[in-house]
Amino acid sequence: MRIASWNVNSVRSRLDQLLGWLARAAPDVVCLQETKCEDAQFPEAALAEAGYRTAIFGQKTYNGVAIVARFGLSIDDVKRNLDGDADDAQRRLIAATVEGVRIINVYVPNGQSVGTPAFAYKLDWLERLRKEVAERHDPGQDLLICGDFNVAPEPLDVHDPKRWEGKVLFHPDERAALKRLMDWGLADAFREKHPDQKLFSWWDYRMGGYRKNHGLRIDLALLSRSLMDRCVDVSIDTRPRELERPSDHTPVVVELKDEGGT
Repeated sequence: MRIASWNVNSVRSRLDQLLGWLARAAPDVVCLQETKCEDAQFPEAALAEAGYRTAIFGQKTYNGVAIVARFGLSIDDVKRNLDGDADDAQRRLIAATVEGVRIINVYVPNGQSVGTPAFAYKLDWLERLRKEVAERHDPGQDLLICGDFNVAPEPLDVHDPKRWEGKVLFHPDERAALKRLMDWGLADAFREKHPDQKLFSWWDYRMGGYRKNHGLRIDLALLSRSLMDRCVDVSIDTRPRELERPSDHTPVVVELKDEGGT
């Protein structure tokens, strides 16, 4: 099974790019972030024509997440947002079970700048995620948490660590919050499969970020150990970032062996 994660930065604006990528990459499941539209506006019909069903949790203009799965695969036990969130809370999490794998798709808050209420909200959101994972799940189950974490875990994940040290997306407090989540029993699948590779998943639109490869790896796939044992590879597909008017993020793809198979 191939499970992808992609912050599309507006699913309607980049629908043609999404459909083209689905036809080429043929993932079984893709978790989308920053869909930026209410549920009624989500392009379910176009995705159905492409062979995919959807579970959506949208919001006008901002945020929004979705899980898209190939027809023939069910999307079961859908959960939206963190426990305790009000109905009008920012829509940043959707979870479901597909083929026995529990998938939690997240769009972690950006944090804006250190010391602001937005930064405190980001740290609190990550801690709430950690607590919910610990309360609802077991490290022995097949669990995947993926999405735009807005945190680069290590210096290898940053084009210029000295420049980014202490700033949002690479602040020690953010990295510590991510590590606490992972210490529950999750592995950074890309880094386990590619321990020395300096590859990125996000590049700023400004100042030729992609052309200069001034990026960060902030789109992550965190796998439980049982699921990590089934992981064949994790790749970052940069081709969508080369299109005209692309998302500033590019897809991350996890390839899993079938349970008990090859």
